[in-house]
Amino acid sequence: MKYDKPNIVLILADDLGIGDLGCYGNDTLRTPNIDRLAQEGAQLTQHISAASLCSPSRSAFLTGRYPIRSGMVSNGSKRVIRSLGVPSGLPHNETSFAALLKEEGYSTGIIGKWHQGLNCESRSDHCHHPYHYGFDYFYGMPFSLFEPCWPDPSRNTELAIDGWVWLCIQLVTVTAVTLTIGKLSGWITVPWPLIFAMILFIVLMAYGWFSSFQSPLYWDCLLMRGHEITEQPMKAERAGSIMVKEAISFLERYHEGPFLLFFSFLHVHTPLPTTDAFVGTSKHGLYGDNVQEMDSIVGKILGAIDDFGLKNSTLVYFASDHGGHLEARWGHAQLGGWNGIYKGGKGMGGWEGGIRVPGIFRWPEKVPAGQRIEEPTSLMDVLPTLASVSGASLPQDRVIDGHDLMPLLRGDVQHSEHEFLFHYCGSYLHAVRWHPKDNGGAVWKVHYVTPVFQPPGAQACYEIKLCECSGDLVTHHHPPLLFDLSRDPSESTPLTPETEPRYDMVINTVASALEKHQKSIIPVQEQLSELNQDRIQLKPCCGVFPFCLCDKEG
Repeated sequence: MKYDKPNIVLILADDLGIGDLGCYGNDTLRTPNIDRLAQEGAQLTQHISAASLCSPSRSAFLTGRYPIRSGMVSNGSKRVIRSLGVPSGLPHNETSFAALLKEEGYSTGIIGKWHQGLNCESRSDHCHHPYHYGFDYFYGMPFSLFEPCWPDPSRNTELAIDGWVWLCIQLVTVTAVTLTIGKLSGWITVPWPLIFAMILFIVLMAYGWFSSFQSPLYWDCLLMRGHEITEQPMKAERAGSIMVKEAISFLERYHEGPFLLFFSFLHVHTPLPTTDAFVGTSKHGLYGDNVQEMDSIVGKILGAIDDFGLKNSTLVYFASDHGGHLEARWGHAQLGGWNGIYKGGKGMGGWEGGIRVPGIFRWPEKVPAGQRIEEPTSLMDVLPTLASVSGASLPQDRVIDGHDLMPLLRGDVQHSEHEFLFHYCGSYLHAVRWHPKDNGGAVWKVHYVTPVFQPPGAQACYEIKLCECSGDLVTHHHPPLLFDLSRDPSESTPLTPETEPRYDMVINTVASALEKHQKSIIPVQEQLSELNQDRIQLKPCCGVFPFCLCDKEG
């Protein structure tokens, strides 16, 4: 079926649990704008991320391919791009949905989080910048939010002092250079020890400054517009407000279409920077406040779409990159999301809580409103779906693991094209989902490996903050664990040959599908393993290294 090219707005939250939204059953948080989006479109109840952590999940979202195919995986404990000082990133031979749509005449922009790498050989080569993957415009954070990015009030004093120190160093440097030239030229008489003292002062201050820059606050918590660093370090609590203004400005510039806007939230990742207007507004502390602020921003974007008269001609998609982070806590306060009835969370490649996410599509001209689609779908389906609606051709030289969702969203078909979905933790296969078309609605889940929760009896890895994928902190199951998610979505009671007559048939069928899948994997360099090591020469800098401070938004 051919379509008139729609405008496309993709909205991706960070670490949002499926149980955090009203439309998915939460009655204690207020998310009216996302709930309205669900009412006006199609709500997916088995929407699955291809990974349970940011970098691999987002690479799969961009490319429609399992991260294992692009190498956006790790065989160790560092399973995301760990800083802006590593040369790893999404390989250039991967094709993103932005690149496909750009070929079809779309204006393309990404606003918000990237986390797919930045530099390769120098701090300014920007080899993994969004511009290399089909995006025409970028404003946002090339890395990801993490704890140092939202400094406590005492850091404001430190940053203010740093500004004065940089000014002082500049003045002393200019003075030392002037005196040296004057001394050598015979214009002025000044003792050499004074000049040497100034140079020593500059060297000592530079060393002290460089040492202080070991804090990731300076090196990784920054914002860019295009190739220009606009804030280093960023002021995280105002970033969301600036990003929504950027989004509305993008819509205004390109409202005649067609355009693709990927709004990639920093919300609701720790440390949860939240504006004063939303602090204390929820029943769930800072995390709840941050969720409600996120919903407000969604409302502003939807409002802008309405104001420009684009609602009927715009496909809007909302999802989260993976499940909520259960281990994110400060004392007894929960700083991570809620995954509803589903076991596990962020970092767990097999359990539903780490990979089952919200998924909403709205396109009034083509997608009937008020649907709840119970079929398995994937974030990897976005690329082939956008190719379908834009008239783009999918790459023919590689495996695309996603499927076009438009027949399912329109109601032309009743079943997803995903018969099997493979759930990885890093480079390790942990579980497989099987959705046969003719067995009365069963959704089988086979677990080969599961994390060891700590402390014993807990439902997450609280002692190490994030579950491991391999080694002594996982359990290999022989025989595998089997669940029917249609009857036991919480994965609470494994089935056995005694309790499930089809046990052997399911285990054997899934094993055959897994063997076929693994034969389709072509080994490539793992971007998040050996390459995922800090190199100081790759750290971005908006000034004269190492004096990297700027605020061009202030």
